[in-house]
Amino acid sequence: MIDQKFIDFIKQHHVLTLATAAGSQPYCCNCFYSYDDTRNIFIVKTNENTRHTQELQQNPRVALSIVLETEEIGKIQGLQITGKAVFYDGELLREATRQYLKRFPYAVLKPGETLAIEPDYMKLTDNRFGFGKKLIWNNAKK
Repeated sequence: MIDQKFIDFIKQHHVLTLATAAGSQPYCCNCFYSYDDTRNIFIVKTNENTRHTQELQQNPRVALSIVLETEEIGKIQGLQITGKAVFYDGELLREATRQYLKRFPYAVLKPGETLAIEPDYMKLTDNRFGFGKKLIWNNAKK
């Protein structure tokens, strides 16, 4: 079960940093996202010509970061995530695409495909609950 604090933080934001790696060279990019809390997936739209999509074809393991930009120490919040990128098909793809376009309707004008990211680990830092306070959700397979 995911603590509601994770879901609240995720739903307050709309851009994540996606980190991929192929070979020994890591790469990151920023993506608009939608979050499906019933299936615990992040949904982004991508294009087969992008570096991150090409790297995901080789290695689906990813890291994500969502952060609240602030200079006030007491308000620092950030979420670090690891997981797996999945290119859905069929009904799962249609549902994920519908959900993404509901949040970003203008994305219908941009060609590309919908990508789901299934997290297996999340660490939420939220200084509002105490300096350096961290919540961990871990569903990683051991």
